[in-house]
Amino acid sequence: MLELILFIVIVSVTLAGVAAVMGLTAQRSADPQVQRQALAIAESLLEEIEGLPFTWCDPDDPLVATVTALTGCTTLPEALGPESGESRFGSLRFDHVSDFHGYVMNGVTDLAGALIPELSAYTARVSVAPASLGTLTAASGDLLRITVQVSGPGGISLSLEGYRSRHAPNTAL
Repeated sequence: MLELILFIVIVSVTLAGVAAVMGLTAQRSADPQVQRQALAIAESLLEEIEGLPFTWCDPDDPLVATVTALTGCTTLPEALGPESGESRFGSLRFDHVSDFHGYVMNGVTDLAGALIPELSAYTARVSVAPASLGTLTAASGDLLRITVQVSGPGGISLSLEGYRSRHAPNTAL
């Protein structure tokens, strides 16, 4: 009888410990999901930006396919930030990597501009700046560093960086 009571006490203490660990695990299981979602948002936005042209001129310039330097453009050379009227959505969309400089997304939206309710607590900020890497210098303007910062629920914050070189300065597609 004594052994049975001792067995019940040991099993009870063990089960209480296991239950406490399971409870703690359940409380913390949402944290990695928030971190993974923030990373997915940053990766998606960075990929969208890196896929845009990095040409000498604005892609709307009639000489974009033939110029060989910034001075050959019929309009002003492409500068950091969007041109007047351009946005991520609408009829005049961002058409150059540098157009995303200063872009802020409060709540995640799809490419049509519709807010995704489940991701409304996330914010993304984009910075585009000249960079140096190997033989490419910031002074040449042939390399841009794109920084995407995402913050989300529970104080989650991460920063993701990518580079875009002017390897095809006359390709505006």
